[in-house]
Amino acid sequence: MATTFVSVPLKKASEVDLSKPLSKFIAATYPSGESQAEYVRAAEEVNKLRKSAVGRPLDKHDSSLDTLLRYYDQLCAIEPKFPFAENQLCLTFTWKDAFDKGSLFGGSVKLALASLGYEKTCVLFNVGALASQIAAEQNLENDEGLKSAAKYYQLATGVFQHIKDSVLSALNREPTMDISPDTVGTLSLIMLAQAQEVFFLKAAADKMKDAIIARLANQAADYYGDAFKQCQYKEHLPKYFYFQEVLPVLAAKHCMMQANAEYHQSILAKQQKKFGEEIARLQHGTDLVKTIASRYDEYINVKDLSDKISRALTAAKKDNDFIYHDRVPDVKDLEPIGKASLVKSTPVTVPMSPKFTDLFAKMVPLAVQQALSVYNQRRADLVNRMIAQMRESTNLANGILASLNLPAAIEDISGDSIPQSILEKSSSVIQQGGLQTIDQLIRDLPDLLQRNSEILDESMRILEQEEITDNDLKTKFKERWQRTPSNELYKPLRADGANFRTTLNRAVQADKVVRERYAAHSEIIALLCKPEAELNTAIPSGNPTRSLQGSEVVTLLKTLLASLNEVKKERETLENDIKSVEFDMSSKFLTALAQDGAINEEAVSVTELDRIYGGHTDRVQKNLKKQEELLANIQRAHEEFSKSTQSNTDANQREEILKKLAAAHDQFVELVANLREGTKFYNGLTEILLKFQTKCSDIVFARKTERDELLKDMQQSMAREPSAPNLATPAYQTAVSVNESTPGPTPAPRTVFQPKTQTPECSPPSSSENQPKPQPPARPPPPSIGTTYAPASFGTATGASAPASAPASAPVSASPGLIGGTGMPSQAQGPPYPSYQGYPGYYQMPMPMGYGQYGYGQYNMPYMYQPPGQPPFQSAQQPQQPGYPYPQQQYYQQ
Repeated sequence: MATTFVSVPLKKASEVDLSKPLSKFIAATYPSGESQAEYVRAAEEVNKLRKSAVGRPLDKHDSSLDTLLRYYDQLCAIEPKFPFAENQLCLTFTWKDAFDKGSLFGGSVKLALASLGYEKTCVLFNVGALASQIAAEQNLENDEGLKSAAKYYQLATGVFQHIKDSVLSALNREPTMDISPDTVGTLSLIMLAQAQEVFFLKAAADKMKDAIIARLANQAADYYGDAFKQCQYKEHLPKYFYFQEVLPVLAAKHCMMQANAEYHQSILAKQQKKFGEEIARLQHGTDLVKTIASRYDEYINVKDLSDKISRALTAAKKDNDFIYHDRVPDVKDLEPIGKASLVKSTPVTVPMSPKFTDLFAKMVPLAVQQALSVYNQRRADLVNRMIAQMRESTNLANGILASLNLPAAIEDISGDSIPQSILEKSSSVIQQGGLQTIDQLIRDLPDLLQRNSEILDESMRILEQEEITDNDLKTKFKERWQRTPSNELYKPLRADGANFRTTLNRAVQADKVVRERYAAHSEIIALLCKPEAELNTAIPSGNPTRSLQGSEVVTLLKTLLASLNEVKKERETLENDIKSVEFDMSSKFLTALAQDGAINEEAVSVTELDRIYGGHTDRVQKNLKKQEELLANIQRAHEEFSKSTQSNTDANQREEILKKLAAAHDQFVELVANLREGTKFYNGLTEILLKFQTKCSDIVFARKTERDELLKDMQQSMAREPSAPNLATPAYQTAVSVNESTPGPTPAPRTVFQPKTQTPECSPPSSSENQPKPQPPARPPPPSIGTTYAPASFGTATGASAPASAPASAPVSASPGLIGGTGMPSQAQGPPYPSYQGYPGYYQMPMPMGYGQYGYGQYNMPYMYQPPGQPPFQSAQQPQQPGYPYPQQQYYQQ
């Protein structure tokens, strides 16, 4: 018994370069080094793997299936590690409909989406399709082939079922028809039925009990029946020529499995001495195989099964008639045959390939990357807060000491020389470049600001330009323009651009404040940068502290100032310790992700930051408290020192100048720090803005590619649409006689299915005579033309009237299928032979006998093809038509 197994065609994909966008993301996310180079090489390997999996024709072999499975596993592995989204890592995947063959001008249906879920779905569809093709190629005459076929059909069943359950959630728009839930659900049922049939064939080959074989066959018939109903009742499936071909195969398989179930159940009935039931089941099986032979013989050859059932039925009837005389019950009164399902769809679990190795095994998932990014920001905020607190305390201490003219006041013993602290401050400022350093840093700021502004402006410009183009196309094509609007897609990018703009505006304000402070203190800073002789000349003479030399208050102030300097040095050491703390949070976040399936970043980060920086925070607070106590003691001691000093005009002027010089040093240090920090900020912002610009350029390029693909698809769809509306058929062409018979059913379309190997339950035919050639279906009855018209000879002279024998009571218009009484079949009626392509007698249109003026008869109409075995149509007298606007043409008498 030759049988046929249904296989699914593969989807075809357009070429996509995965290495470039993945490498760009890796370069922008991970620091330069060995890890980055390793990830870039892995991205190139993924691109090669895609070309091997979907970029070339695949053989029907295990190695090709394993390549597809490894690519699918790799997609699942990199999905959580890269931000695949339209507004981030934008990769557009284009796939054609597996079943749509397209047209000459329109091309085939395809869909382009910037979605990794779409790529995974299409690859998984090809896994199921290739598994069905490999299973259909197995040799079912041996046990190994049966096992392999069952394994692959169950894999295809699970794959198509998984697509049915996940396709709508994986995509953000309607999928193509081949991966729609209804289509893949139908394919899953077909694969399940074929897997059950393979189990039936194996049970029959292993000569298992007939009761088990009957249950397996009945379950297979049930599965085929479900698949047949699914194909028949879904509105959109019949439009596929694929399902039109599969439908008769499923119907034939349903009947064949029922016949096998009845045959094996009849053997069980015979063993139970139920001879009447045996005959009834064999008779039912005979009817089923006759149905297959009459309707579906071109799909399935059931001659062996028919002969086997016929021999059993003949023997059973003979024994019952002569021996048992058991009553043969009606088929509907028989007990239903049980069912036994041994098939189980293979679940889709990653990894699907045993040979899979993750190329990005060392890369952490995107959720961990995002958590690390937030953690690093949280850590930076904590560190900056502690450092800023310590620096503010240092500036506060310096400001208080400068206002008290300390330590210059207690160092100014002679009243004519420069205090040592002022000399040290002057030397420090001169070594750092003095005013020239500040001037150069201030001159660099506008250039850095302008560069960043230009990068940001260009990034927003290309987004705006693409959005305008998208809006114009949306206005032009309206509902045909089905893709995510640019104004929605670019919202995150525009929000980032607005944040960058706000940051630049704040930087401009900070630059303005720095310039104002520099203008206010530039004169005294310039004085501090002068040589020692000029500086000594600029400071007024005076010695209000000569009488306090060696006093207790001066000694106390020196001790307190020395302790304050120790506190400042301790703070510098503490700042370096805080900056040098390093801790890898990847393991913590990976553990949280594995345990809970999600990461509560705030809870994990706060706990770890308290543990890591808790000790440093305590040291900072103790340092600040100690400084606060020292400053209070210094202020009290300075009050006593001020009461003991001799006050005069020169002394007061000298003290004020010394205070300004001390403050000038502090202002210089702070201005240089602020300007260098501003320069570093602008340089760092330039790198960020360049990455932002690259991101904008990439997504705009991807949108342009998607736009071109969509425009091309729309042009092809427009080409497939009819160029003009269907015209109404004239009434004289649609007139139907009351005596016209109802046309017969349209025969099933031909298929290209090849018969598979023999089932184990029957032996192969001994010669080609046992394999009858498939015959076309029976012709439908010819249309009723009527017998009232005498046949007209092709040699009738031009202008000859109809024979007088034609009864006058039969008007010309009453004859069905005659156009204007000319005796020609109407277009609505069709020719009196099957009209489907592939039938030996098929003619698409009436053909003239040959080219030439002699091949034309009355009114220059060509002679029509006359099928053999049918009387020619009678040519009735044409009614006189009104004058043509063209001159009368000559014709030859015939």
